[in-house]
Amino acid sequence: MNKKFHAVALSAMMLALLSACGGGGGSSGSSGSAATATPSSVNVQTMLSDAASEDWSNISVNVLAINLVDANNNLTPITLPSSPYNVNLTQLDNLAEMINGTTLANSTASPITYTGVQLVISANPGDVGLTVSGNPESGFPVAAGTIVPSGQIQIQGASGSSGSQTVTIPVNFASPLVIPAASANPSTGTVAPINIEFDLANPAFIIGHTVAGSGSIGASTIWAVNFNGPVHHKPIGSVTNQVLRHMYGSVTSVSTDNLTLNIDRATPTLPLVSPETAQISTQALAIKVDAANGTLFYNLDAAKPVAPSTIKDFSSVSSILAAGEFVRVAARYQQDGSLVATRIYASSTFNTVFISPEGHVLHVNPNTNTITVDNASGKPVKVQVTSNTQFFFRTPTSGLADSTPIGTGTGFLASKYLARGFKVHLQVVDPLASPLQAQTVDIESAPYEGTISNVVQGSSFDITKAFATAADDYTDLVLNFISSGTGNGVDASGNPVTGFKYWNFAYPTQYTLDPTESSFAQLVGQSVNFGGTAGAAPVYGITHAVWGSTGASTTGWLAPSVVLMPLTLPKGTVASGLVASANAGISTFGLSVKGGSTPVNVNVNANAGSATLVYQVDRSNGVVTVSPIDITTSGGMNALTTNLAIGARVDVSGIPQGNNTNAMAAYVLKYYTGTQPE
Repeated sequence: MNKKFHAVALSAMMLALLSACGGGGGSSGSSGSAATATPSSVNVQTMLSDAASEDWSNISVNVLAINLVDANNNLTPITLPSSPYNVNLTQLDNLAEMINGTTLANSTASPITYTGVQLVISANPGDVGLTVSGNPESGFPVAAGTIVPSGQIQIQGASGSSGSQTVTIPVNFASPLVIPAASANPSTGTVAPINIEFDLANPAFIIGHTVAGSGSIGASTIWAVNFNGPVHHKPIGSVTNQVLRHMYGSVTSVSTDNLTLNIDRATPTLPLVSPETAQISTQALAIKVDAANGTLFYNLDAAKPVAPSTIKDFSSVSSILAAGEFVRVAARYQQDGSLVATRIYASSTFNTVFISPEGHVLHVNPNTNTITVDNASGKPVKVQVTSNTQFFFRTPTSGLADSTPIGTGTGFLASKYLARGFKVHLQVVDPLASPLQAQTVDIESAPYEGTISNVVQGSSFDITKAFATAADDYTDLVLNFISSGTGNGVDASGNPVTGFKYWNFAYPTQYTLDPTESSFAQLVGQSVNFGGTAGAAPVYGITHAVWGSTGASTTGWLAPSVVLMPLTLPKGTVASGLVASANAGISTFGLSVKGGSTPVNVNVNANAGSATLVYQVDRSNGVVTVSPIDITTSGGMNALTTNLAIGARVDVSGIPQGNNTNAMAAYVLKYYTGTQPE
């Protein structure tokens, strides 16, 4: 179809809760009395994570607080690196921003149960920032690189007095976090990661509302930012699988055994200044050297280009790592929650370690050996790839793979191993040079998304994606599956699983393990057809590829899994009203879309736990209000039925229902009241 369907980008905000070993028991006095009960404790490591949006290079929020909530609604705060803590959500594509660690002790005879977290976001005008990508999708209503004026951003759910407005986001855990009762013999620590997910490009997260017939689309658009619904809990596997974003710090010391680097966490000055300066926090971090595989160390104050050294202790660089030296560290978690450095970049000035493009790849040009990436301000930067540029793929589960280049030189681009949408962090040879030259390229996430077709069981599938710039397209790109014997996480009981798996984005905890790809092949054959110029809405998905062997002597990107993504259909109207279907809890209405000749059925699920997310979007007197509608209640379903009158304007995001029914299963449904949108 020539109207491109838009997919909801996968995104996440993570809280990894790590259990640490409690203290040991001891004797009391000389009488040989029984051991004194020792508090059990849990070390809570807090991380933020998110994922890509093709249309935005900067979605910044100010986090004021993160609180754990216990069963009695008591709050336990997590200390932030700064207050407020500013995060550009688009930089956190399938990786985690480490926030802090907090030890929670229990000295009582009863367990302490935490049921969720409470997030507090600053919600004054200007506290949420939006910058359009340097190359948004075709038809996006605002020009590339535009910083949306704060007056056109309306944060939903804000409360409090002027200048002190906030949004409080409650998130319930799927399974509670329990700290055992005090014991004389506390159990050894285990890892209990918890993932709080922000659906960054969820159709209900950022809603652009333009008045119909208003002419100047960008100037009349109100962007409603809605945190109610797009934030939820999603269980994850081992914390050692999490890719951590590079972190900055000021050196305080090196341990006497030369195995640990101690730093105070640092963040850049915001808004960004030039040269960039550090805001040094009181948060202390201990980062171990990789004594087994070696840590790559870059002295950025040395002659250019900097030749890295491989260190297995800090003795050879201790003079460089004097107190006050600035570092940027690529690190990974160990099972016990400690940090091990893969790469360390050091300089006497913060600006030197900070100025290095970080963001999503916007363009790859193998003819000129250049790549274009977003920088910290969300602006596109062109960087030259040379014969000496090293490419790394972040692989935290393997220290050796994490510190070994997967490719060197311009041939990596010629082989099309770097693609539009990859999340990268570069180190340039000289930040003052023009053009910039890449010394290293950390590929932190390798997402391929698009229409999925031509599944060959035991081999591969095709994925097709069209971008605003045709040179970035991939058409029928062949991605191989991982082998059926390759480890691929754990099941709900913590048992290892192998082979390919897939799941529906709307139900992240319910995956299908499919090592022979048989059911996946059957599913991909489904589509919904609107006829006319709208045409078919095929199965759309995203895979976060891994680097591996594709044959006896060939390496490349492999698909360990696919997430089936909801498609945002073209602008639509109700063709027939909502009626109950034969399936319990499922109702259906007819949908006509722009350019289509045939209405299709849209199935709306009202069953608790799997209900369609429904929102009423009202614009009145220049104010846009986004209200979630709980259709698991009779009142919510009655409201939806009333508003889905024939001809009503609706937006639907969903997945083809399958079984050749020419129906969509709705994930998000928006209907409009008040002033109607363009």
